[in-house]
Amino acid sequence: MNIEEFQEALFSQGRAAGLDDMEIYVSQSKEFNVKVFQEEVDHYSLADVLGVGFRAQWQQKMGYAYTEVLDQQSVGLLVDQAKINAQLIDSEDEVEIFAGSDSYPEVQAFNQSFSQVGVEEKIAFARELEEAALAKDSRVISVNYAVFADSEDDIYMANTKGLCRSFARNSAACLVMAVVKEGERVKTGTEYRLGNRWEEFDAKKLAEDAVDEAVSMLQAETLDSRDYSVILRHDAAADVLKTFAPVFSAENVQKGLSRLDGRLGDSIASGPVTLMDDPLLENGAATAPFDGEGVASFTKAVIAAGVLKTFLHNLKTANKDGVESTGNAHKASFKSPVGIAPTNFFIQPGSASLRQLMETMDDGVLITDVQGLHSGANTVSGDFSLAAAGYRVKDGKIANAVDQITIAGNFFDVLAAVRDIGTDLKFGMGGPGGSVGSPSLWIDTLAIAGK
Repeated sequence: MNIEEFQEALFSQGRAAGLDDMEIYVSQSKEFNVKVFQEEVDHYSLADVLGVGFRAQWQQKMGYAYTEVLDQQSVGLLVDQAKINAQLIDSEDEVEIFAGSDSYPEVQAFNQSFSQVGVEEKIAFARELEEAALAKDSRVISVNYAVFADSEDDIYMANTKGLCRSFARNSAACLVMAVVKEGERVKTGTEYRLGNRWEEFDAKKLAEDAVDEAVSMLQAETLDSRDYSVILRHDAAADVLKTFAPVFSAENVQKGLSRLDGRLGDSIASGPVTLMDDPLLENGAATAPFDGEGVASFTKAVIAAGVLKTFLHNLKTANKDGVESTGNAHKASFKSPVGIAPTNFFIQPGSASLRQLMETMDDGVLITDVQGLHSGANTVSGDFSLAAAGYRVKDGKIANAVDQITIAGNFFDVLAAVRDIGTDLKFGMGGPGGSVGSPSLWIDTLAIAGK
């Protein structure tokens, strides 16, 4: 069966079984991954995955089921499983099948030329990551990661209310981690690149940047424990924002899992902070014309000049709050129920480069890496305590590298303490359903524990 035949058979059999509104969510993905280690291909995978998620209303409850096989037997199984699943639902929350928005935006999420890059070129790229890192400095003793991965996704949604939409998206990520040694000291440096423009993937530069950062940390020292003026470099800032992104979910707010309950319209950050959720961002990793329920995507400011403007909603949470969905319904895969997640989620850049931010800092610390986000951060309270590394800044210049330190504070206090924002917006690896990025953030004060 093709998708259209499967859809017709599924909806027909569902109606005969007494199901009310029904929906299919079809995901077809091509995924490639290669890792090179010690001049050999250490890992290689190429997968083509097709899956169908099915939602159906049965006795005013929503049932879920999924399959990876398009045949008549699967049709019957989906109908039966959706009915059984619906009967197990205890929640009284109203969940609906969406008839569709009045119009849908055009988005640029698929780069045709990138999809034509061959497997051999991608493997050669991963090899070059390792080769360039090893050649950069004699102190490089190994390259733990020289990885390239990409995916192409075709998403199709249709339901019995008349919705029928689709889109395609492709993206890639590469990562290189170099290990350097001098005497008894061993340090690592990591660099990565995301995107879907092949010409922007420069293996030599990525590898050399990773090595340079690792080498710069070889003479790192700890700091005296006290409060410091701090710049969170774009990658560290993105990691922190990614960790605390769930506090902006309306579902978490409604469940009492966010301190932002009742704060709409309040100032929760300093004036320079504008936090965007932009599903229309050109070639963004989470760019899409509609969300996981078929609601048309649109760009919105979650925080505008420090003021909390909206939470991220799907249809269920929007109905509870008496507002419109923000188009942030999310399905992690065709197997998943509908949740909430940001799309391309980022703090809007400022007007100063990272160098300019440092030049105006008399005495402070540039944090380039944070660790322990899963165990050292509480997304409900906002508190965090994270192992960190970076550079001491004195008189506007980097004085020395620092490590074996811990930064501690509260996410909401950090938002309120942002003094200035850099121009260097960069999106991080992975995220809570979406793609999270940040420029460098100058924080007035943050507690650092060292010696």
